[in-house]
This record gives sequence, C-alpha cells and structure tokens, in this order.
Amino acid sequence: MSTAITFSAYGAPDVLTVSQVETPQPGPGQVRIRVRAGAVNPIDARIRAGLMDGFFPVEFPMTPGWDVAGVVDSVGDGASAAVGDEVFGVASVGGYSEHALLDRPVAKPEALSWETTAALITVGEAAFRALKHLGVQAGQTLLVHGAGGSVGTIAVQLAAAQGVTVVGTVAEDDIERVAALGATAVPYGDGWVERVKAAAPGGVDRVFDASGAGVLADSVTLVGDAARVITIADPSFAQHGVRFTGMDPADRFPESLPVLAELAASGKLTVPVWRTYPLAEAARAHADVEARRNDGKIILLP
Repeated sequence: MSTAITFSAYGAPDVLTVSQVETPQPGPGQVRIRVRAGAVNPIDARIRAGLMDGFFPVEFPMTPGWDVAGVVDSVGDGASAAVGDEVFGVASVGGYSEHALLDRPVAKPEALSWETTAALITVGEAAFRALKHLGVQAGQTLLVHGAGGSVGTIAVQLAAAQGVTVVGTVAEDDIERVAALGATAVPYGDGWVERVKAAAPGGVDRVFDASGAGVLADSVTLVGDAARVITIADPSFAQHGVRFTGMDPADRFPESLPVLAELAASGKLTVPVWRTYPLAEAARAHADVEARRNDGKIILLP
C-alpha cells in the first residue's frame, strides 16, 4: 500500500484526504517511481472543484496530480529506465502519492533539485508548446499576457534566449522580477494596449495569453490576425478565432522536457518555487493556488 491524496466528491480543498491506496504496478514500457517531489498545478484545483466536469473524466476516488520526480523502484518490460535511476515526467497514475507510474521517464540532471525538476514539467511544456505553435522567431516581438505567472515567466525566458523581443503584462509587484528575466514589463489592466504600444513602437508580431484575463479581442486587433494569437487560459478563444492549446492530450511536446531540464540545470532557465508542503497538506496547497497567494510553484513532498 502507498500513502496518497484522494478525493471522492467534488468540492473545496478540504475534500482532499490522506488515504492508503494500492501501490501501482508498472506495465510494459512503464516505470514506477518513489516520488520525491510533485508539483501542484491550477488544473488540479479546477478538476477537484468540478470545474472540468464534462471535459476531464474523473473516476472516484481520484488521486490528482501529474508532475512528479523521483527514483525508479520497479520497471515493466521494455522500460527505458532502470531501478535506481533518478527521473521525472508526467504520471499516468495520480502524482499526489508516494508512488507513481511514468510512461515516458526523463533523466533528471544531477544539478537540478527535486523541487525544481517537478516544478518545470507542466508549465515548461506549456510555454515551450505555445511558442512552437506561434512560430515566433528571432527579431520578432512577442507579447506575453500573464508574464509574471509560472508559465509566463518560462515563456519570457525561452523567447528572450531565442533573440525575441518580449513585452509582458504583469501585476505591479512583478514588474522588476519579470524585467530581470528579459522582458519589458508593463502593468496589466485598463490601458494595457496603449502601454504595450509604447513599449513596442515597432509593433507586436505574436501574442501568448497565459492569463485568461479577457484580453483576446484587443490582442487580435493589436497584431491584426487571430492566427498570431494563442491562449492556454481563455475559454472564449473560439469567438475570437484564436487557437487554444492544452485541451487535447495529443497536443503536447514531451520532447521539450529534457531540453527544459538541461536549461534549468545550466542556470539558463529560472523556475520559481514558492513553497513546499508535506504531501498531507495538499488541501492547504490547493487553497493557496485558488487564492493566488503563490509567487511561483507549490511542491508537495511525500
């Protein structure tokens, strides 16, 4: 048996409970890891609250979470890692647990902490994917909405490293931090269009919305083409002709994970970790996420 966090009905964070579950056994090609760190993502809280009902299948009791890093302790036939390997990846069985299964384990760089490794998985892949879909290139100007968030900060760094000029809309408190990552940071809210135009007098070529703050209509007007705007956060995307990325499991770039890990290990990518909690305090972590008290990723430590 393994200790895990489960919930048996939709509700507030307090529906998350510490439970004993059957320790998962790896199938062909899979590995099982003893989880050393697991990240909490906003999607975890939305699923728990029932906000994804109809979009994401849930079978109760459910163990939430996907982003995990740990040590391989069992392998299935044909697995690409061996017992004792330090790996990370997306769990095929809930990540808020002492044990998780990985279909595609990625080697963890020795220089990278467990917490940072778990923190970069979903947010890093999302940023990497959005930039790939946008086709942003060196010499162009990219606007990132929500540049102070976990996905936005990685998008800023990846784009700036490629020679892209980045403008980011952020909260007032995040201006200096995001500017240090390589972007021209401007406050979000009323008047953001004028502030972006002032920051990018040559115009904006692409827009990545990681905020979901109702900015799509003005963003399309700003660049003149809905095909140059992408969102991971605004459910009104279709009415603006904008692409939404992240809903389709096939729309993923797993090949981004080793790239992101090496960038982080070499100090070329900063992945902010705000706080760590013991696994048993998952409800507190969800409450922090929902209240947006976090300035960076929250990590659970089994």
